[in-house]
Amino acid sequence: MAHKIAVFAGDGIGPEVIGEALETLTLVEKRFGLNLACEQALAGGCSIDAHGVALTDSALRVATESDAVLLGAVGGPKWDDPQSAVRPEQAILGLRKELGLYANLRPLQVNRHLVHASTLKPEVLDGVDLIVVRELTGGVYYGRPSERRTGPDGREAVDTIFYTEGEVERVMRTSFELARKRRKKVTSVDKANIMATSRMWREVANEVAKDYPDVEYEDVLVDAMSMHLIRRPRDFDVIAAENMFGDILTDEASMIAGSMGLLPSASLGEGSRGLYEPIHGTAPDIAGQDKANPLAALLSTALMLRLSFQHEDAAQAIEAAVDAALSEGYRTPDIAQPECRLVGCKEMGRLVRERLG
Repeated sequence: MAHKIAVFAGDGIGPEVIGEALETLTLVEKRFGLNLACEQALAGGCSIDAHGVALTDSALRVATESDAVLLGAVGGPKWDDPQSAVRPEQAILGLRKELGLYANLRPLQVNRHLVHASTLKPEVLDGVDLIVVRELTGGVYYGRPSERRTGPDGREAVDTIFYTEGEVERVMRTSFELARKRRKKVTSVDKANIMATSRMWREVANEVAKDYPDVEYEDVLVDAMSMHLIRRPRDFDVIAAENMFGDILTDEASMIAGSMGLLPSASLGEGSRGLYEPIHGTAPDIAGQDKANPLAALLSTALMLRLSFQHEDAAQAIEAAVDAALSEGYRTPDIAQPECRLVGCKEMGRLVRERLG
């Protein structure tokens, strides 16, 4: 039976990097004897242009009837009207909600060939291997009310942070289970000194921790964590955070690796179905110029093969091919170094496939 993959290329550089990912999947399918069936649909700004909404019912059906979703970035200045009722990001939120995806996994390893691509000192980067588990279904992105309005003193706006203990518990259990397969340490991030939701988050996290006595556990305030990530990133293994904190911290962490163009992600729920996407945005300033870095998209396909389809050999082959291309000095503009072999998006994708095949 075929593995069904829903593909949403998205906006900006999304179609460029997802195009390289699909070509790589085609090669992987042949090399490892897999049976992959990809169906493409629109999501984000391109869907707004075509249909007036960020995600149509038919596009959502493609996702819900698939075994995994591969997603490019969505959004851009064209649709960035803060007063608009229809925004590209609604596609991502809709997919996460309808697919029941509550844990976003963002692994971060510093590639030995790219130590000097980061602005941090090499001795700080040595041995960094962490993963951030970001809660996806609660928090300020989903809380209600969330609105603009006019009050007696002029314009007002309100956003609401809301969590249930069940939402916290399941993402913490995901974090502890991951840690058991890694270095057995969980760091929970909150703002318990100020926020009621964070105080409940910490209470539930500590209750879950009692079920995992073999895993080291600590609570860290989010502002302190933002400093620790830069000063001593290799001290962390699995970092669990609520939705907005996880969103911000993982963008910060991407600079440890040298570029957002290097980092994949996986959004998971109860079953094996997941949504896989590079963590970078649409980068409209370089869209269509063959300057994008496709490696995060390629590594996202490796995560998909590993986590949703249990094809560990194929996943490792993609990761090894990426490492081989980097070891030979090939670089896209975002990770360019002196005396590197500068290439574009299509060429980097081709180079990885050559080393894969």
